[in-house]
Amino acid sequence: MKISLIQPSRNNLKYLKWSYDSIKKNQGNHEVEICVADDASTDSTWDWCQEMMDKDPYFKAILNDTGKRLGHTILYDRLINEVATNDICMIYHADMYLCPDALDAIEEELKEKTIVSLTRIEPPLHPDGPEKILRDFGTEPEEFNEQGLLDFLNSRVPNDSTTEGIFAPWAFWKSDFQEIGGHDPLYAPQSKEDSDIFNRFQLNGIKFIQTWHGCVYHMTCRGSRRNTIDGAPNIQTNNPEWEAQNIRSSRNFIRKWGHFVKHNVLMKPIIPPKYNVAFRVHNNNFDLLAGLEPWCSILYSNINYTQYIEIEQPNTSFNLKNKLKSLHAELYDDFEGVIVIIDGNNFTQQDYNIIENLSEIIADSGEIGEFNLGNLKIIINDLTTYENTLVVCE
Repeated sequence: MKISLIQPSRNNLKYLKWSYDSIKKNQGNHEVEICVADDASTDSTWDWCQEMMDKDPYFKAILNDTGKRLGHTILYDRLINEVATNDICMIYHADMYLCPDALDAIEEELKEKTIVSLTRIEPPLHPDGPEKILRDFGTEPEEFNEQGLLDFLNSRVPNDSTTEGIFAPWAFWKSDFQEIGGHDPLYAPQSKEDSDIFNRFQLNGIKFIQTWHGCVYHMTCRGSRRNTIDGAPNIQTNNPEWEAQNIRSSRNFIRKWGHFVKHNVLMKPIIPPKYNVAFRVHNNNFDLLAGLEPWCSILYSNINYTQYIEIEQPNTSFNLKNKLKSLHAELYDDFEGVIVIIDGNNFTQQDYNIIENLSEIIADSGEIGEFNLGNLKIIINDLTTYENTLVVCE
């Protein structure tokens, strides 16, 4: 199998070196092209990339020399579209050790219209889950217990079945990736771009397979979230820059899909319907506006939007001026979608919980009409759904 591993990197050179060594050691008889993007690093990553390109004909790299982070949302796509030469690619993080026989497992499962994820073995930095294996073989390359990992792999009895889920590292056909337009730059530089593209793959008929025969050891979150060389105070604490961007990306995910990220316990996406939703908010205020705005297609209220738009517009490519309307603007009873009438004077946390689950509530209702739920009045004029219009990122 010929496969291109896609690795954007920012200030994590020691992980790149560690990862590279594992790939070379355990690639088996597969032809592996390693594609790295240096995202304006300051730790000599580009010097190392130039050195490796001179030594290894299967190592390719590009440099973001702007001095500003582009993020892996952008650089994944540049590497896939401009650098990778193989039909099969794999999103692969620098803090991953490729275990023996992992690529064999991918080759066995990667059929037409499929994406294959390797099983992650991780130290206990995050809660356990049925899609991964928690074992501590080190949290830094210099303390990595390679022999302990190999002994564990040799002694374990792997699950003979596959499960249905998707997460990094995931191997895919480049043509399937390009068919839906790759990652959405809405989420740049990072966070939630993976959940977005997973939704779009699933809606486009791609089957997700997790193989339990192929593994990586994943130190987790060293790309930016908990990279102590790039702003994180320690490996248990998120980088403040990542935290802020995660909030922006989460709000943009809601604006686009009408719900927050959803998946089952094995990490297969759950995609509620996307409806055309209008909020009519009486007695609005700034904080309520900030909480409600991402959840609707259009919002009518009695508040001056100027300050909110000045603050929030830099965080999104959605045009907030077009979205936010005066309460006195015309809204016909035959609005093609769902109208939610809200009174800010009696809006509660319970009401917000209803808003968060509005897509499922509308789907369960299943009929044109109106009803009250909590302190909200919900009017369903049209049950047309739009999630399939989101598949292709232009």
